[in-house]
Amino acid sequence: MAVLSPVGGARNIAYFSMEIGLDASMPTYSGGLGVLAGDSLRAAADLGLPIVAITLLHRKGYFRQHLDRAGRQTETPSSWSSEGVLEPAPARASVTVEGRDVRVRAWRYDVRGIADHTIPVYMLDKALAENDPRDQTLTDDLYGGDARYRLCQEVVLGIGGVAMLRALGHSDIQTYHMNEGHSALLTLALLEEQFGQKPRRSISDSDVNAVRRRCVFTTHTPVSVGHDRFPLDLVTSVIGEERGGLLARLLRYRDGVLNLTSLAMLLSRSANAVSVRHGKVSRVMFPEQSIGAITNGVHAGTWVSRPFSRLYDRHISDWRSDNSLLRTAVNIPVEAIRLAHAQTKRDLLTEVERRTKAAFDPEAFTIGFARRAVGYKRADLLVSDPERLRQIVQSAGPLQVVYAGKAHSRDVAGKAAIERIFAAARALKNEIGIVYLEEYDIALAKLLVSGVDLWLNTPQKPLEASGTSGMKAALNGVPSLSVLDGWWLEGCVEGVTGWAIGNDSEEPADPAEDAEALYDKLERTIMPMYYDRYNAYTEIMRSAIARNGSIFNAQRMMQQYMQEVYEPGLASTPGSNVR
Repeated sequence: MAVLSPVGGARNIAYFSMEIGLDASMPTYSGGLGVLAGDSLRAAADLGLPIVAITLLHRKGYFRQHLDRAGRQTETPSSWSSEGVLEPAPARASVTVEGRDVRVRAWRYDVRGIADHTIPVYMLDKALAENDPRDQTLTDDLYGGDARYRLCQEVVLGIGGVAMLRALGHSDIQTYHMNEGHSALLTLALLEEQFGQKPRRSISDSDVNAVRRRCVFTTHTPVSVGHDRFPLDLVTSVIGEERGGLLARLLRYRDGVLNLTSLAMLLSRSANAVSVRHGKVSRVMFPEQSIGAITNGVHAGTWVSRPFSRLYDRHISDWRSDNSLLRTAVNIPVEAIRLAHAQTKRDLLTEVERRTKAAFDPEAFTIGFARRAVGYKRADLLVSDPERLRQIVQSAGPLQVVYAGKAHSRDVAGKAAIERIFAAARALKNEIGIVYLEEYDIALAKLLVSGVDLWLNTPQKPLEASGTSGMKAALNGVPSLSVLDGWWLEGCVEGVTGWAIGNDSEEPADPAEDAEALYDKLERTIMPMYYDRYNAYTEIMRSAIARNGSIFNAQRMMQQYMQEVYEPGLASTPGSNVR
């Protein structure tokens, strides 16, 4: 393992994220952003990086998903208790919200690396008796409530997070990493520290550049509505007139709103997207900014299943400490890969039967699709033409499909897609086994990405920032069939690591064209290979491990962050245009 040299003292990188997926029993994440944050910290711990992390506690989590027989989704709180799971931190901090002084405490979770290096994660909590009742629940719900609730949460995360670091004695932070715009208000806290006793109206380029040298930013969304925006009257109401005026002088507000992504980029020395194409899309969205790209990766030690872990231990002894060694998987006998996959598939199908009573055939070709259920991911594209699917089964062989994924409680389009999948499952029940599993979480994801024969991904271009589920599948020898967007533009070697749906154009294709390209690839290429030339199919599984598993992992990603983002912390910054 290439452990990189730290940039200074014991903890000089602070990683801020609204959600962090740390454990399936702790519902502190909603999807890819949080799981990616957890993988980043696990890899950083393996590499011995000097990081401390800040997030919110989310006592009611994201939500528990309930699906009726028609696929209609309802939600209940995913409540859990931090007591007995987390350690209370020995400090308190304060933050001003709507003019009230609100006390904040923190709970600590330690991410431990393979060589016992520990990264502390502090989860901020406002459920204190001394707080006003309306403030005690501010950190409860992940992405819940209205705009005011959301902005108050982001004040706690950004401004309260900096205050908590100071209270805990972390005075040596050189770099603040904002994982998405939710924590962008930390820049305001750093500016106020920079001012010291100076009047707030005397903001200068040197003040701005001093903060800029300490901040870096990662954007994860190519969708404009995914960037937090708040009206100015709400901003002033929540953070106060003085702070609101400071932001107004910094940003020269456009359209009467505060865009937290714009604030984060303005006050960061470095900004990056999460795939090469996402970098291009982001530079179009924010043409005044310099935005690089570091493609996401996943934590191999977390996502490799037990059968494949045992296989790699026999053939690639140091794969956990150096994920790049997975490239030597090309030397693993195909028979061994076939046996390991057969066990992971049995494990998945056992869980499918436990949950749904559906007895799937372990010999039948099985497709997996599990993503956050949102319109642009087009979960129902595979089942959009039931008659075409019937023809494929008749010509190519049996087919089974396992779905999972939550729609946000207010996402009408995402919920409708789930209902269409249920309707298709009913229509095709005599020809194709289709199940949709409730409560998609880290534990279920581990079974899915390792247990299916093919990982399907069908986003509408160019709206996939990166995508990481296919990376997790590749670590387990599961090839992808995906639209060429996000990471798959970099990871797809046609017929070697998997297959593409359509071409690599940046322009979105007609959904009917994408569906036909998907069906054609299944019927003419993928399923005939699976049923008639399984050795060839297993060679593609092996190539997915060697080519994609060895590159699209969180170790490589965090090494890039260290070399390209964290270590250049004292580099010069561009001049400010503050007036």
